Formats: sequence, C-alpha cells, structure tokens
Amino acid sequence: MAAVLATSPLATFALLLAISVLVPPLIRRLGLPDLVGLLAAGVLLGPHAAGWLSEDSPTVRLLADVGVIYLLFIAGLEIDLAQFQRIRARSFRFGLLTFGLPMAAGMALGLGFGYSALSAVLIGSILASHTPLGYPIVRSYGAMREESVTVAIGGTIFTDIAALLVLALCMGVSRGDLSALSVTGLLLKVAVYGALVVLLITRFGRVLVQRSVNSDSQLFVAVLLALFAAALGAGLAGVEKIVGAFLAGLAVNAVLPDGRVKEQVVFVGATLFIPVFFIDLGLLLDVPVFAATVVGSTFAVALIATLIASKGVASWWAGKLYGYNGPQVLTLWSLSLPQVAATLAATFVGFRGGLLDERMLNSVLALMVVTATLGPWLTGVAMPRLAAASAAGLSVDQGGQLALVKRALRVLVPIANPAHQGDLMALASLLSGGSGGNQGRLLPLAVVSPRQVHPTGRADQELMAAISSGRVQLQSAMAELAPGSCPAQPLLRVDGDVAAGIARSALEQGADLVLMGMAEPARLGRWLFGDLVDATCRLTHCPLVVARLLAPPDQLQRLLVPLKDLTAAALEQFQLAERIASAVGGSITLLHLYDPRLSALERGQLAAQLERWRPQASSIEAAVPVEIRLLANHGVESGIHQQGQQHDLVILRSQRRLVAGLPIAASDRTSRLLRLLERSVLVISDPLH
Repeated sequence: MAAVLATSPLATFALLLAISVLVPPLIRRLGLPDLVGLLAAGVLLGPHAAGWLSEDSPTVRLLADVGVIYLLFIAGLEIDLAQFQRIRARSFRFGLLTFGLPMAAGMALGLGFGYSALSAVLIGSILASHTPLGYPIVRSYGAMREESVTVAIGGTIFTDIAALLVLALCMGVSRGDLSALSVTGLLLKVAVYGALVVLLITRFGRVLVQRSVNSDSQLFVAVLLALFAAALGAGLAGVEKIVGAFLAGLAVNAVLPDGRVKEQVVFVGATLFIPVFFIDLGLLLDVPVFAATVVGSTFAVALIATLIASKGVASWWAGKLYGYNGPQVLTLWSLSLPQVAATLAATFVGFRGGLLDERMLNSVLALMVVTATLGPWLTGVAMPRLAAASAAGLSVDQGGQLALVKRALRVLVPIANPAHQGDLMALASLLSGGSGGNQGRLLPLAVVSPRQVHPTGRADQELMAAISSGRVQLQSAMAELAPGSCPAQPLLRVDGDVAAGIARSALEQGADLVLMGMAEPARLGRWLFGDLVDATCRLTHCPLVVARLLAPPDQLQRLLVPLKDLTAAALEQFQLAERIASAVGGSITLLHLYDPRLSALERGQLAAQLERWRPQASSIEAAVPVEIRLLANHGVESGIHQQGQQHDLVILRSQRRLVAGLPIAASDRTSRLLRLLERSVLVISDPLH
C-alpha cells in the first residue's frame, strides 16, 4: 500500500479524502473534536507508524498549504464586520499583549539557555505569533460573533505580521545587509500590500456582485481567485501567506452577501483542505521522539511552559482591561495558544539561516504538537461555558431573539402533505397569537419546483399543471382553518430550489417563525442527500419549528420541555411551549437533568433561575401552570424518554451547528430521541446568524 501511495498522487488524494470523510463522524461518537481524530489519523498513517503517508508528498504538502490559508480565510470571512469595526482597538491591544509578553518571555528564555541576543530575539518572535486552530470548534457552537472570539481572531493579523517582520529583521542582521532603507522598504511593502488586497477585492467584488454574474459558479471561482492571489501576494510582500488569506477573508466578507456562494466556499475548505492540514500535522509527529524531547529536554519543557504561561497572562490581562468573564478569557487564551503556521515557517527559516540549532527545531515541533492539541481542547471547554455565562441573570422580561411570548407572530407554513396540513395549520394558529388576544398571521406556502416536474409532454404544460396543483393545495389548507381563527395569506412560489424558496419567502414576508412537518427519510438517503428540513434549516433567517404530531394540537395538554443549558435559546424553547399551553389550557413541565456531581448549592441556584422563568398571571390572562423538575442525569436520552411517557408533547431544541462546514438541523442525540419518543414532538432550531 505504501508503495502505491508513494507513486500515485491520485491514490494519496483518495486516502486523504477518505480520512476527511470517515474519521470526524467516528471521533464525534467518542465526544472528541474532529481535529483530534484527524491528528490521530495522521500519526497512525504517517511515516513513523504505518508509513502510508509522508509530509514530503507533493500532494499532501499542496493540500495542507491550501488548508492553513483556508483556515484563516474562513476566519476573516465569518467575522462580524460591524462588531470588528467597533472593537478593532481591542483586537489591536490584545494583539499587542499576546505578542509583546511572549516575545519578552521568549527572549529571556533564549538568553538564559545560552543563545545569542539575535537568536533570542528570533525565539521570542516565534512564540509571539499564533494560529487559531480552535476556530472550527467555535463555528461548531455558532459562536463566531462572540466578542472575545472576534478580538482573538482580529489579533492574529497583528501578531503574525509583527512576528514575521521581526524574522525578516533578524535574518537581515545575520546576513549583514540590514539598513534603515531596507527596513523602511519592508514596512512600506507590507502596508501597500495590505491596502491593495482590501481595495482591489472590495472594488472588483462589489462590481461582480452588483452585476450578478451569470452563475454562482463564476462568483465562487472569483472568491477562490481572490484568496489565492492574496496568499501569493503576501509572499512577495515579505509576510506569511496566512496574513494575506485573513485579509482576503475580511475583504470578501465586506462584499459577498450571505447565501449559496459563501456556503459553497466554506464547504469546500472545511470538508477538504482544512482536514488535510490537520492530518499533515499528525504526520510530523514521531511519538517516541516527541515523548523523549518533552521528557528529556529541559529547554523543550521550558519553551512549552513559557509559551502557555505568557499567552495565558496576556489573555488574563486583556480580560481585566475589557471586563471579560472567565469563559471569555479562556476563549482568548485557547485561540491564541496554538503555534503552527507562522511558528513553523519562522523556525525553519531561522534554522536554515544558522540562527537556530537542532535543539530549538525539535523543541518547536514538540511545542507545535502540544499547543495544536491543547488549544482546540481548551476551546471546546470554553464554548459551553460561554453559553452558560450568558444565561446568568436571564429572565422572561429579556426574552430570546423573538421574545415569543410577548407579541403576535407571522408564521410561515410550507404545505406539502395533505394528510398533515390540517394539524399544522391548527398548530400555527396556536403559535401565532400574542399576549392580550393580539392575532398574528398565517402564511401557508406552496413551492413549485421546475426540477420536480417530469414532463411527459411539453415542459411548460407540466409546470402549469404543477402550479394549478399548488393552488389547490393552498385552497385545501385554507379550508382547514377553524372559523374565527387568525388571518391567513396564501402564498405560491415557483423556485428551482424548494428549500431556498421557503427561506426566501420567509425573508420577503417578514416571517417570525417557519413551521414544517417532519418526514423521516431512509437513513441511507438522508446520509447521501439530506432532506428538505435540513436544507431549509440551513437557509432560514428565523427560527424553524419541525412538528411530528400524533394527535390534534388542542389535545396536547401536558407539555414536557427538557432544558440543557439555561440560555436565551432555551428560554425561547420554554416560551414556545407557553404559547401552546396558554392556547389549549395545558400545563408545562420544565425538565433539567443535572450532573450528579453538582452540589446542593449549585442545584439550588439552578432551581432559583428556573423559578424566574415561571410566568406570572396578568390582569388579562391566567398564568400557565409550570412544574420544575431537577433530576440527576443518569442518561440524557433515557431520562427524557422516561419523562416523555407522562406527557402529550415533548419540545426539543436543536442547536444549529456547523459540522464539516455546513449547519446541521439536528444533533445525533436529537435524532435518537425522535426515534425513541412515542409522543408528539416539536423541535425548534434557531438561525445561525
């Protein structure tokens, strides 16, 4: 096998692709991040184990190089630019801290271990840069717009440019060709390069988008061209290519609207190139040599400890300056910890230039492995804590995105299955009403797709027949409404993509909620093609509620609401239940399965927080009866299933996460619960942005 892979780039590419597809789902079952599985796969198949793959392979090197620039490109592409503008000074100050402190600590370490002053400065600059490897985990939790994430990612551009400028200065001094003119020229090149990247991409990008080039594929290719041109230009300007990729991401972000093209760009990088980059990191690791270096080299241990401590102090200091809580400081630390791209490049340049010795080279490889593993792991720890911290003090007066219990809603109901449309329309009517008897509006929608028309004669005749059938469906849905129910406005749309048609209609009509029926496809078909609900979930701007109703909505008297984290999204989940219970005269059970190791004090705090969610009676409406149950978690799925047997309706929340570059509609746990529960179920999924 190794011989075939060594002589066949196609075989190497196929193996890398197989690892990228198969390993992440398997490693998720163990509760570990995708990155850990990809690193482990690289170790097992690398030159120090099975020997199937080598970091010297041109195929691996090319795809890994593309992967690291794609990682920073996506980080720039997904930054909230309005927030970045607002906190750019914070990003700069954090960049200054997370550069300056490790720089000073690295210089002291180098001098202490006998390196020359010039080599010590270079060692300090190597520790000062960072690559935010934990960003895919941030994306998986939908926390791209959290301020501490934006500050950490924004600081990357400062640290990497500064570190690579120091590298250029050190190499110039070592060659004896450094002068004030050459330093000024280098700084001017970097400044001109950065301005040109942003200016050219934004100017030409706006023209391309405004003129609506002939197809999405052309715009997609234009985005990739901007990425690779910026990365290549960075080399000409004397800085690392990841800096160019990040600047290109920011510039494209400013002109490219959210939609299919941006989704395709992210998908290609997240499913192909970025996984290969992490596999390549695993190929570099020789476990016995790594262990011997870490255990047997005082310098390597000191280097790793210095980096971890100095980055931690910089994050703590920034947290004090900005008033951040513990999870936000941990986020800053975890994203600024990994030393990969610029670190490796600077070390090899310094080694080949004679400023660094083999001890430093081996120690940096050990540093890279430790921080590339520790950083993403800490990011995975920080993300749930961020969500929990944001829930502190949350009350029904603040509400979630919609403050669902407060106002009347416009509910879009895609009509597809005549057998279930009556119950869906009745449920939509219950959900649409606001407090004080205010009526909402129902928007039944029929989407006709030309792609679903299989002409037996003329295509236009078949399409007109499908449109007529859609009108009949809408009339039937309108007839299902009870007399005196809320106003309804039927909608008919012709769209080549049904899910996109639903999402566009929701946006055009200002829908607050999309309500769809649940249809479970074959598992193989779902794995290969997904389904309409998944696709709609990726595209809608507002929350999506998916319903599996085994009884008419007015018979759903006992409602169970399992809550994981007490966040704004969980509050909306509860408020959705309150709307239904208030309309049918039912009751709600709030269920929280807590960690058995939780102290009595912490359990009391949980109960007190949930008590603040209990609705109060007003002069107009009676309060909905709410029971709060706190049970020890001896199995989430079994606990919810057992409690669900005592209720008519279970309302679940699916956090819309990004996995392999695309948002998924439901987690594996939610999918398993849907198969277990023998009751009516609603699943609410919040939008990504």
